[in-house]
Amino acid sequence: MTLDSRKIARALPPKPRKIIREASAMIITSILIAVPFALIIHELGHLLTARSCNVPASELGLGLGPKLFGVQLGSIHFSLRALPLGSFVRLDGTALRERAIKQQLFVHLGGILFNLIAGLATYGTVFSWVNLLVAAGNLLPLYQHDGWKCGLVLMRALLRRKSQPVEWAFTFSGGFVSLVIAWVAIRICS
Repeated sequence: MTLDSRKIARALPPKPRKIIREASAMIITSILIAVPFALIIHELGHLLTARSCNVPASELGLGLGPKLFGVQLGSIHFSLRALPLGSFVRLDGTALRERAIKQQLFVHLGGILFNLIAGLATYGTVFSWVNLLVAAGNLLPLYQHDGWKCGLVLMRALLRRKSQPVEWAFTFSGGFVSLVIAWVAIRICS
């Protein structure tokens, strides 16, 4: 027998129902505030690790799509974009590919490392769980995510060259593996 949260909520007297609604609204608000900060922490991780490896960066953006506004701080342009669906650091890809394999992996994993540190430092809070989820999501080998970029770096190092067919196979299989992982996680949590 499964428990239906709506049936439980209707069975409660009015005051506990109000408390549940307020708590739900507070959690949703906390998540909406925590996500942009977790994304900024993630991109700052990439930016700082890139700087430590002498890889130039020109922009850190929060969101995607058309630029709403931006601020120049030193050599980095910070921008806010119209679609709040992600974030990015614009690195010099040529300079990054010229670095040693360890440095390339360090830069690609820098965001995940910063999210893990923030998640562990604030453990038990909504902000902690958002940071840990951002880190876990970026480890997946999805196209243009950190796990995918690390996979390409390692494949190119093993093959000692670029191979478009191998990279396409990795991209498609990485997407499939990520879907399977997401499906298993949803099945376990529900």
